[in-house]
Amino acid sequence: MNAVDTNVLVRLVTRDDAKQTAAAEEFVSRGAWVSHIVLAETIWVLAAVYELKPHSLAIAIEMLVNHQCLTVQDRSTALAALEQFKQKPGLGFSDCLVLETARKAGHLPLGTFDRKLSNLDGAQRL
Repeated sequence: MNAVDTNVLVRLVTRDDAKQTAAAEEFVSRGAWVSHIVLAETIWVLAAVYELKPHSLAIAIEMLVNHQCLTVQDRSTALAALEQFKQKPGLGFSDCLVLETARKAGHLPLGTFDRKLSNLDGAQRL
């Protein structure tokens, strides 16, 4: 299975360039793997460049995680991070993904200086 980069996922979500969207769709139609890093980076781009708000970001995450041609790295962890993000949209999705990855690996608490993140179960403010 081939892997995809952030810009491919951005095209699938935004569909703002017809030629690139078609190329992205064709590439992933054979199946494509999405790393956590690419998923987090995609959400960052959608927030920072396309100015999507948390609700729209959550929809984009759901779309990507449930896409019939995409295989997201450790899907259950990505879904757990999505649930955290939906409950606490003031946090970044990447913060939720870091916490849920640490939880899955059995490496809690997650030490952080981030006040918002430290309020989540499994995180500890330093």
